[in-house]
Amino acid sequence: MKLFYAIIRLIEKIILWFYPPFRKFMPEQTFKYAATGGANTALDIFLFFLFYNFVLNKELVDFGFIVISPHIAAFIMSFIITFPIGFILAKYISFPGSYLRKRIQLLRYGLSVMGSLVLNYIFLKLFVESFGWYPTPSKMVTTLIVILFSYTVQKYFTFKIEIKD
Repeated sequence: MKLFYAIIRLIEKIILWFYPPFRKFMPEQTFKYAATGGANTALDIFLFFLFYNFVLNKELVDFGFIVISPHIAAFIMSFIITFPIGFILAKYISFPGSYLRKRIQLLRYGLSVMGSLVLNYIFLKLFVESFGWYPTPSKMVTTLIVILFSYTVQKYFTFKIEIKD
């Protein structure tokens, strides 16, 4: 457990080292969220690209009872990895002052992520299958839309902090 907290402190120190030029434009919490969320998002897009192009080889995934398109399967695969990483970064770096219990935070994080999943699914289907866009750029545009939703929900619902008068 000591190693875990040492890694968290190191990540936070690295993020805060880059913060001074941005101090005029955004609060520290927003910067931390942008940095951790940006890193997790970059990992998500990278994993999506790897899974879609090299693991799935752009082919349908047939489970016998359901067939999943490769872009949706790649999205699910990358999500399995980035969900816990995102929660840990948000809880311990972006929103450490939340008064809510960990299991409540995790439940709320899960709900906010479910909303993000629904938005991801809808926009990926729309961009790839209706608009005919390439999957990776579609994932990038979708991600920008979902980030706005995610930050708002996490700040005001998932990792709510006590507001002092």
